[in-house]
Amino acid sequence: MPADLILRQANLGDDAPLADIVIREGRIAAITPHGLVAGKEINLEGGLVLPGFVETHIHLDKSCIIDRCDIREGSLAEAIRETARAKLAFSEDDIEQRARRTLEKAIMAGTMKMRTHVEIDPRIGLKGFHAIQRLAQEYTWALDIEICVFPQEGLINDPGCEELLIEACRQGASLIGGCPYADTQPDEHIARIFAIARTFDLDIDFHLDFDLDTRFLSLTEVCRQTRAHNYAGRVTIGHVTKLSALPSADFVAAARLLASSGVAVTVLPSTDLFLMGRGIDHNVPRGVTRADLLRHHGVTCSLATNNVLNAFTPFGDCSLCRIANLYANIAQLGRRQDLEDCLAMVTSDAARLMNIERYGVAVGHAADLLVFPTEAATSAIAEIVLPRLGFKNGRRSFFRADPVLNSPVPRKHHHAK
Repeated sequence: MPADLILRQANLGDDAPLADIVIREGRIAAITPHGLVAGKEINLEGGLVLPGFVETHIHLDKSCIIDRCDIREGSLAEAIRETARAKLAFSEDDIEQRARRTLEKAIMAGTMKMRTHVEIDPRIGLKGFHAIQRLAQEYTWALDIEICVFPQEGLINDPGCEELLIEACRQGASLIGGCPYADTQPDEHIARIFAIARTFDLDIDFHLDFDLDTRFLSLTEVCRQTRAHNYAGRVTIGHVTKLSALPSADFVAAARLLASSGVAVTVLPSTDLFLMGRGIDHNVPRGVTRADLLRHHGVTCSLATNNVLNAFTPFGDCSLCRIANLYANIAQLGRRQDLEDCLAMVTSDAARLMNIERYGVAVGHAADLLVFPTEAATSAIAEIVLPRLGFKNGRRSFFRADPVLNSPVPRKHHHAK
């Protein structure tokens, strides 16, 4: 059976010899020594091949609204307040146009799997959900999108919100999320989200423990509910910045609880660094939980973007290489193995968190591939290298031309004496 496409001279890392990746019907049919299979080809010229990035936590619906927000405090409460105010003027077309801009940035930065959180409440209704549903269908050629519906402004304290969440689940939401810290009854909020999840057999992704006050942690209740409902491997908690403020012994205890309960963690370095520690005038805490340490205790962890150009995070380019690099800086990680771990948290570990099967550069897996103009995988993180080429199901989904330096004088070649 002839190949649909052959990617010649691929660098698969780990000092392995260059190889050809043979693609048939959107999947990797073989990885062979150079020249054994004939067919339509693209010569990668030794470019590094990695699997497509996995974005486990982003908010497409409220991206690109920084010009509509008035940031004075830089606090979480203000971000929620400003977004709620801006949200009153959202239309489906407005959400779709802004989300499209963000989505295309993510595609060009190498994201091929995405979980996006979409706000549901009586003010916005299902506008965001419907807009993102359309985009998810439109962009299947470039990436796969999961939609997590959640109540950003609370559930128990927001009459009518629960009914809308249930309706979104009926209409095909991929999973359901929660935001207990925004509610008057956090434990009841958690219980109701689990109840809806079980009704529709959906996974859960909570925004959780998003401050630095360690006197109370909702993760304990989430772990208890996860065990009670036999939901191990189906629950994720995002932010969890309280863990960054725990003493070492308490952090280890929390890590073991998460690992034994099967609850995964997504750390959002850009947002957490921007919002945490406000009001402290010296020795300001970073407020970013150590995903690498949780990972060493057996917790499935990912690093993700969260917000782009809004009151929660007034910057961002959707590059997961940049997010992993930012995290490595915050956590003071510099060894090769550390950078490989950071890369894993936007690739293989992130895929495991989202329960994505048959992920990675291997025979029989989907040909969701990125090509980088670098030799080592760790360089993609250390140098924030953007991918040059992307292939989704074996079809080229984007191309980025290499920059060219236009020197006014001939380049001098220095030879060793």
